[in-house]
Amino acid sequence: MIRKRTQVGIVGAGPAGLVLSHLLHLAGIESVILEARSRSEVESTLRAGVLEQGTVDLLTRCGVGERLQREGFVHHGIELRFGGQPHRIALSDLTGGRAITVYPQHEVIKDLVRARVDSGGTLVFEARDVSIHDYGSTRPRIRYVCANGDQELRCDFIAGCDGFHGGCRASVPARARTEYARHYPFGWFGILVRAAPYAAELIYAHHDRGFSLVSTRSPEVQRLYFQCAPNDDTAHWPDDRIWRELQARLQTTDDWRLERGDIFQKGIIAMRSFVVEPMQYGRLFLAGDAAHIVPPTGAKGLNLAVADVYILANALAEFYASGRKEGLERYSAAALERVWRAEHFSWWMTSMLHRFEDDPFQHRLQLAQLNYVTSSRAAATALAENYVGLPLTDGMSSAGQSALAPEALTTLAHLAVSARM
Repeated sequence: MIRKRTQVGIVGAGPAGLVLSHLLHLAGIESVILEARSRSEVESTLRAGVLEQGTVDLLTRCGVGERLQREGFVHHGIELRFGGQPHRIALSDLTGGRAITVYPQHEVIKDLVRARVDSGGTLVFEARDVSIHDYGSTRPRIRYVCANGDQELRCDFIAGCDGFHGGCRASVPARARTEYARHYPFGWFGILVRAAPYAAELIYAHHDRGFSLVSTRSPEVQRLYFQCAPNDDTAHWPDDRIWRELQARLQTTDDWRLERGDIFQKGIIAMRSFVVEPMQYGRLFLAGDAAHIVPPTGAKGLNLAVADVYILANALAEFYASGRKEGLERYSAAALERVWRAEHFSWWMTSMLHRFEDDPFQHRLQLAQLNYVTSSRAAATALAENYVGLPLTDGMSSAGQSALAPEALTTLAHLAVSARM
């Protein structure tokens, strides 16, 4: 067995693992990323991406936002469509100028992988049979198999960023974790279509037939979703049926039309909410989908992953600079505060917009809520603040005194310099 050493071993090359590794690099901290898939698989897994203002600012300040700034679609509002009428929520007007940027997750990953490679970072793709050991001690180990044979990575800390189905969370003894879960009685049928953008901003549509969403991917490719049964089959949905269903759900009183295009991808997304507490055990720290899942209605998945590792990177930078452990000890509590806020917002958006089987009472409540959100500035502001994202915090400052992304990045750099002196 070949044995190697690093400061932080990271399992998973998704957004959480890659952003964490890059932030640690900026703080002068070594890390190694282990990923079960190949680089081409990681970079080609198509996923939507709605980036909060804080996520965009952080990636830009980290030096990985050049293509994001050039190719991303900045949206200053969203549309809630119900009763055949469009209602715009002016995100930027309600949040002091903040906005969202539509930029696919796989493009974010490409940018991060390139940044890690260009800076000499260590990424091991196609790492098989990954297992973590001794993370309850001060000498954690990660074992895996790669093209060079059996490997053991010794490290000070392990970051479990290996997704919902990864092994890190499952490695924590059942007695030491509590899992909260909710499954929804519907899924999302998603398509990618070659067409020009259908709208300047995202459209969230409530309809008697079920929810639908119009988003954009690029000037040539658009992303659309509609609510379906969770056990549905894409084979049941030929292109013509898809277009007729979307048109019915998106119809407005002024006869808004959805132009058909070439559908080149179909898939069904399960809808669930999930949180594990705590998000740490010994020297193992869980982040991103390994610790929590949100329904996509609130557009929080990638953004929560970034918020997690931002807190963790600051805590690790503090530890290596001064030996202080307070940030590490409070990581779970600090991260979960934001996680549960995002879980609630995503559940609220989902409950407000989707059709629940044969429940006219629920339907009337939804219409009442939609009417309130689109007629009350206070209600619209609450939606807007959560949608564009609450400010990133470092998890170590006192309540109400949390540092924003730019200041905390300066802290990372300062701590790195201090550690080398």
